[in-house]
Amino acid sequence: MSSILNILTFKISFLLLLALQPAPGMAQKRRVPSGGRLAVVIDERLAALRIAPDPSAKLLHRLSRGRLVAVLGGLRNRDGLTFLHVAVTRRTKGWLQTESVIAPWRAEDDDRSLRLIRSSEDFDRIVRARLFLDAFPRSPLRPQALLIFGDAAEQAAERLSREAGRRLDRNEMTAGGAPDFSYFLNYNGLDRYNRQDISFTFDRTTNTFHYDGAAWREIVRRYPQSPEAAEARQRLNALPTR
Repeated sequence: MSSILNILTFKISFLLLLALQPAPGMAQKRRVPSGGRLAVVIDERLAALRIAPDPSAKLLHRLSRGRLVAVLGGLRNRDGLTFLHVAVTRRTKGWLQTESVIAPWRAEDDDRSLRLIRSSEDFDRIVRARLFLDAFPRSPLRPQALLIFGDAAEQAAERLSREAGRRLDRNEMTAGGAPDFSYFLNYNGLDRYNRQDISFTFDRTTNTFHYDGAAWREIVRRYPQSPEAAEARQRLNALPTR
């Protein structure tokens, strides 16, 4: 019963996530394949959909990170690589290297995913952490992923503050007539983070962004006795008051 709930939660979470993808190709990305158990691409470097379970086989498509696939079966080839037979759409099927995807019904995928997140940097770390959080709502590793996600978001806020300060010209803002802070809050560098369900606050006295702390608050609320909770409380206490 627990595994069924995990899969249902995974499917619903990813439907919501995919609805927030950028407009180009959005209709295709939102399509949920049927016929097998769902998995999601987390490592796009390996996500080459091929006509046969071999890295030298003809390429059908290069799948993007976050793309859902339906797993129909799998096998290990003569080189020791494991490939999954997957459906991408009703008409498109092929073979993917197993390490390119994660799924809540596969043992230890949460651990493998967390290792990949830790080795990633900047926006890649955020996206992969978001995929983890959507795929593994009941994983015992979730507090660690939440802490990484929140810390990466606050680091992004620091970079965005510097970028916005350089790119938003004060003379142009004055000429535009809108309050200065509204230009910062509409800065287009925030858009891709918003699509990862990250919200930032803005300190008008210093013209700086800060992560709103949602992931840290989830740790404190759901995992108050975890080692990550103490760190999350420190992060929340360090946030400027609005």
